[in-house]
Amino acid sequence: MSQYITETLRLGRALFAAAVLILAAGCASSLSARVTTYQQWPGITVGDTYKFEAPAGKGATLEYQTFEDMVRAAIGRTGLAEAQPGATPRFIVSFDYGNPVTQTWVQQYADPYPYMYGGFGPAFGPWGYYRGWGGGVFYSPPVQTVPVQVFKNTLTVTIRDNQQGGAEVYRSTAVNVSNSENLTMVMPYLAQAVFDGFPGNNGQVREITYDLPR
Repeated sequence: MSQYITETLRLGRALFAAAVLILAAGCASSLSARVTTYQQWPGITVGDTYKFEAPAGKGATLEYQTFEDMVRAAIGRTGLAEAQPGATPRFIVSFDYGNPVTQTWVQQYADPYPYMYGGFGPAFGPWGYYRGWGGGVFYSPPVQTVPVQVFKNTLTVTIRDNQQGGAEVYRSTAVNVSNSENLTMVMPYLAQAVFDGFPGNNGQVREITYDLPR
């Protein structure tokens, strides 16, 4: 129980620090993640142990170790405890992450300047607002679809059960889409999201939103 409290406090500190960074960067007051979960969880496992297993050549990096601490802070809600060095754990926890750039399409109003200075004449103001005698009529600029680049901040956590021959019993992926490269800032929230409602329903897809501290 004391380890769970420690991990909860650690997660709280990580989330608060991430929220401060996100707000300082001028982002919104909430953060959303789409979570997809697959599980065949083996019943009551409270008190069973786990250890992390890093991909080859990746676990030695400071970035990976930082993200491992964030996952460790969030995993407490599973009821598992991290195995002591040299002990044989029941579960093996691994994770992968990334923030590839992708293109999406968004709708926005067209540039207002053509409406201010061309086509309507001097009697029309910004966005085609007619300023003649007797009032005015508003002509809004047309909506156009434009391509934009976004970052897909992604975390996938996998848990395998040694008592079932190393079979995969839990896999959850959290994805947050952002217009800025901020994987480190959102990682504590992604880590929390993959264990939200643990173990959840097999094949479940959810949208989870966290309010950021103001």
